[in-house]
Amino acid sequence: MAAQRVAEDVAKGTKQTSRVRVAVRLRPYMHKQDQKGEGACVRRLDTETLEIINWRNATETLQYQFDVFHGEETTQQEVFLSSVKPILPHLLKGQNASVLAYGPTGAGKTHTMLGSQEQPGVIPRAVRGVFNLVKAKEREDEGWDYSIGMSYLEIYNEKVLDLLSPSAQDLPIREDKDRNILIPGLTHTPLSSFSNFHSHFIPASLNRTTASTKLNQRSSRSHAILLIKVVRTQRNPPHRQQTGKLYLVDLAGSEDNRRTGNQGIRLKESGAINLSLFTLSKVVDSLNAGGGGRVPYRDSKLTRLLQDSLGGSSHSVMITNIAPEYTYYFDTFTALNFAAKSKQIVNKPFVRETVTVPSVQVKRSRKEQEAGLSGEPQKKKLKDVKKTDQEEPTQLHSPTDPSVLNRLIALEKLLMGTPVKERLNMHREIQELKEKQKEFESKAKVLKVTGNGATRNSSDSGSSGDSPLFRTYLPPLHRKQSTAAKPQKQQAVVPPLQVSQLQPLQQCPVVKKPSVCLKKKQKNLEQSEVPEGKENVKDTGWESHLDKSVLDQSRHKILQVLNSGSLKDLKGLQQIGDKKAKLILGWREIQGCFTQLEDLTKIEGITAKRLSSFIKANILSMMGT
Repeated sequence: MAAQRVAEDVAKGTKQTSRVRVAVRLRPYMHKQDQKGEGACVRRLDTETLEIINWRNATETLQYQFDVFHGEETTQQEVFLSSVKPILPHLLKGQNASVLAYGPTGAGKTHTMLGSQEQPGVIPRAVRGVFNLVKAKEREDEGWDYSIGMSYLEIYNEKVLDLLSPSAQDLPIREDKDRNILIPGLTHTPLSSFSNFHSHFIPASLNRTTASTKLNQRSSRSHAILLIKVVRTQRNPPHRQQTGKLYLVDLAGSEDNRRTGNQGIRLKESGAINLSLFTLSKVVDSLNAGGGGRVPYRDSKLTRLLQDSLGGSSHSVMITNIAPEYTYYFDTFTALNFAAKSKQIVNKPFVRETVTVPSVQVKRSRKEQEAGLSGEPQKKKLKDVKKTDQEEPTQLHSPTDPSVLNRLIALEKLLMGTPVKERLNMHREIQELKEKQKEFESKAKVLKVTGNGATRNSSDSGSSGDSPLFRTYLPPLHRKQSTAAKPQKQQAVVPPLQVSQLQPLQQCPVVKKPSVCLKKKQKNLEQSEVPEGKENVKDTGWESHLDKSVLDQSRHKILQVLNSGSLKDLKGLQQIGDKKAKLILGWREIQGCFTQLEDLTKIEGITAKRLSSFIKANILSMMGT
């Protein structure tokens, strides 16, 4: 089964956008906060507009207009109904929604989000609203199942902490291929009812970090994020599944340490809070600037988690809390400017839906099945098959014996170590042999072309084409094919020389000791002149020098280690490392014991050539010990 991500704009053919809605809530005026009796610096004009005194000119005011303005007399119920409740139905459609409480410390953010037992805040009312929507949908949609779960975390001093599991350490933040933000290890608790949520949420809220300052007796020292996840699953095929997430964010307030009197650990907490809020402001500025530039989400843990809420795919509401006293004037002025900028952000929600698609089984060819059974990648197997198919018809056939190559190499060796006069004679002999070889090759090509033509003519006429003119009874000479990366010079191939011609050359005295250059040239000639199909002649010759009983006994010892040896014993064998030793153990557990050493070729990465080298190295090692 496969999963597919279905976006709403693809389904409907249009691209949906949603602007961030901004609501401003004014805290009631407190006389104890205004010791000078200066009065309020903020005043409500209507349900959307407010004005604040211009600090540059006290005779002027600055006006701000938002989606909603909640005055001092606004209740918790009114804030929820006008700002939060309209975005909850999106969760049941597989879309995300976010509610953020922003503002300076002491402006009433936590009261707006949590409230009290008599006046519950946004969080308990929103969770109760989600349960009510799910119950209503379950009665309407009989073919769908719904599940609700929660996660609760805080960002304290740039560390992500799980409030449902206080023992957890700093959690990482990850992003999947669809750019969804994930937190591995974060506790996810299923919820069956609102009372079940209440029993988990209240103890977790007490785990949140708070402290007392001069401006607030119980000040939040961290950003708290509550995640409510709603999953809607279709009972019948194709078993569609839609996932909606609700982020309820209670941000810590920006602080002026001169007024809060923070010192020590409080000062460090205040610095982390202000830094994350400053990064949040940079994110908003970057989103409003447009132009496809970099948005600094990764500069802070807070902005990384709010990546979906601001500029992402969420229906977002920001409730900006402000205080009316002159003591909070600059904090209020800054908060209103931030709210005005946030109002311009546009998100692009989409439906997060997965559809199970039955997997189609493709019938594979016999070569592909064999490649799969052998444990090697199919692409590599097919590539090797194609390569051999292309190389086979390009092999050259020459009416000569491959053994003449050895004679030619012997001539080259003797040539370098003979006196000048004899060397000239040998040069002359080699030139004659090369010219004679060229004549043989040209005749062979003519015969081959003529033979192919005669074969075609004979097949057309129905004759068998047995004319001896187009036959050659000489064995083919296999050569290595030249490559474009490293072309090889074609060596002369001569007929077998008579013994009478070889005797004078073998009796030639060696005057000089071969130099280092001669050794290198000799090594290159040996490597380049070995015909195909005879690469292992040198490796297999060593067995003829050993007694058959000793050879069989050594092979038996190696086989015994392969069948009964531990991982350490297997790694003790020559050319067997940790990886191949583990592969041998796994093969032995599944297939059983090895019946012969040649069964090692069934292990991935062990070819016939490597097996020959392995056997030689281990037998020689055993004989040496």
